[in-house]
Amino acid sequence: MKNNIKIEVQVTYLDNQSNVTHHQYAYAYTITITNNGEIGAQLRTRHWHIQDESGDVEDVIGEGVVGQQPHLSPGESFQYSSGAVIKTQTGSMKGTYGMISDEGERFEAEIPEFVLSEPYTLH
Repeated sequence: MKNNIKIEVQVTYLDNQSNVTHHQYAYAYTITITNNGEIGAQLRTRHWHIQDESGDVEDVIGEGVVGQQPHLSPGESFQYSSGAVIKTQTGSMKGTYGMISDEGERFEAEIPEFVLSEPYTLH
């Protein structure tokens, strides 16, 4: 496959940055983006869809990730950490990275949906 971007996510609940009485639940996530394709590609934009238990949705659209627009050669990975604060104990995030291949082709890399939840809150 020419454009084959794999995205893996690890989530951590940030107890010390959360404030349950004010309905603020903070999460950190670490994302690893790997280019399993045959040609290089650069991450240009991001579009996050963040939803909490109450159905509130926040769309976050912007340039790059953590101030960078990493270029990934075939077989190369880029890892970064960021965070989100939601109003309920659990929620979810998903989205896309806007990529451009070394051949100038624009495509989207799907960020699979992942759950934001405190440890042991899901049964």
